Amino acid sequence: MTDAAVPAIRPLSRLISDLRQEVLRAEKVNIGFLADALHERGFGVLILVFAGPMALPLPVPPGINLILALPLVFLTAQQALGRHRLWMPEKLLRKPMPKDKMTGLLGGMVPWFEKIELLVRPRMGWITQDGPSRVFGALGLVMALTACLPIPMTHSVPSMGLVLMAVGTLMRDGLAVVAGAIVGIGWIGLLAGAVIFIGPEAFDIIRETVRSVL
Repeated sequence: MTDAAVPAIRPLSRLISDLRQEVLRAEKVNIGFLADALHERGFGVLILVFAGPMALPLPVPPGINLILALPLVFLTAQQALGRHRLWMPEKLLRKPMPKDKMTGLLGGMVPWFEKIELLVRPRMGWITQDGPSRVFGALGLVMALTACLPIPMTHSVPSMGLVLMAVGTLMRDGLAVVAGAIVGIGWIGLLAGAVIFIGPEAFDIIRETVRSVL
């Protein structure tokens, strides 16, 4: 089947907007709820949900950062292993999530996805298939682990890399997957090189540089 023959799928901005409405109607929100609500789009959508808020050029509260980053580690690790069904510890699946903060974060993601959708289209689809997908899943795992670090403002770039990779997978755009990997791994390389040559104070320099740009 060619890319042209693939049925149209819901735009990501519409999917996230619909999810926000479901969260608003729900009595309780947790990862299990999100997985059930997003079953038709699999790992990619969940990676978007958790990486998207951290990719915004805004500080993320430490508690929210951990809630969002830990599932990313599980998701990318399973992608690297080639799993097609989500597995997480029951305790993590049922961990309550702050409903008001989640609706706010999802609402903030929609305009960004509307812009991203203008750039993505089906191309180089073989990159989104099982073999290459495992390789990019392993790269995503490295990026997710970096996003877990409790260093303000330094999680945005690897999270954006994860967002691009997830969008590329969902929209069958291999070029977006490659771009996301380059962004995330390139940033990690920059951080590692800065720490090696400058020392721990490199994080402060990078953080202040990011803030000045924003």
